[in-house]
Amino acid sequence: MTVPETLVGAGQVAGGAGGAVVRGRVLRLLRGVAYAALPAELVLLVCLLGGVRMPGGVPLVGEGLVLGLLAAEGVVWVRLRRRGLSRRAVVAKLVPEPVLRLVGHELRLMASLGRWVARRPHGVAGADGVFPHARDQAALMYGFAFVCLVETVGMSYLLAEWPFVHAVVLVLDVYTVLFVLGLHAASATRPHTLAGNVLRLRQAAHVDVAVPLDRIAAVRRELCFSHEKAEGELNLAVGSQTSVTIELTGPVDAPRLLGAPRPVRLVRLHADDPGALYDALTRARTGPSPSPGPLPTA
Repeated sequence: MTVPETLVGAGQVAGGAGGAVVRGRVLRLLRGVAYAALPAELVLLVCLLGGVRMPGGVPLVGEGLVLGLLAAEGVVWVRLRRRGLSRRAVVAKLVPEPVLRLVGHELRLMASLGRWVARRPHGVAGADGVFPHARDQAALMYGFAFVCLVETVGMSYLLAEWPFVHAVVLVLDVYTVLFVLGLHAASATRPHTLAGNVLRLRQAAHVDVAVPLDRIAAVRRELCFSHEKAEGELNLAVGSQTSVTIELTGPVDAPRLLGAPRPVRLVRLHADDPGALYDALTRARTGPSPSPGPLPTA
């Protein structure tokens, strides 16, 4: 007895859909276990380092749960790779997007510190114009970093008699100093750029928006010191001020830190030389003048 090809094809499709559902449930289960196990493992580690006594089976169960989770993640990794998915795609399936975005943000901040020291700005290769925007926040960020440094020294002295607490607070304080410096370094090494028909607007390591020039309706030099949050507006203030306002004919997406979409039709931003940015945008939108002059470069 032969089976009609239509039934075979339908069975294969149903089987594929069923397999996708099962894989989706497995991934959700692994994520749920990870959300529960990893914080519990961190609490257990802190308790052990702090000298808290607990039944011998508790650490064993905790370690077994984590090892089992890692083994399951490894099996899923291998199976997804065999299906032809890239490493990036597999990581995206195994790790929630908000976690990936937060980790990526922290890594970009730390990488910006190296670029800042080496004087290697990011994303300026091949750009027609480069417009820095971090100058007016430098004094504030340096002052904030100095306050954090003083707090680090003070807490280190006060907690000297409690070695474990001292070590934990010291790590957190040092990371806070690096975080503050990283915020400024990211702004200093990630300027606004104009390349071809795209204006790239950035702020620190969490905002990176591409605005096509043909979507710009109007550009104004406009100094603003107050920016109320409004739907469809993006304010990239530096030192609590913006100096250029861009109106768009249609929305562009400026994703939030955790990846939520944010369509905007009006952008306010700041540049160290707002006149140069305004002139460059005007020339790029209306065509070159007989003597436009060179655009700023890094």
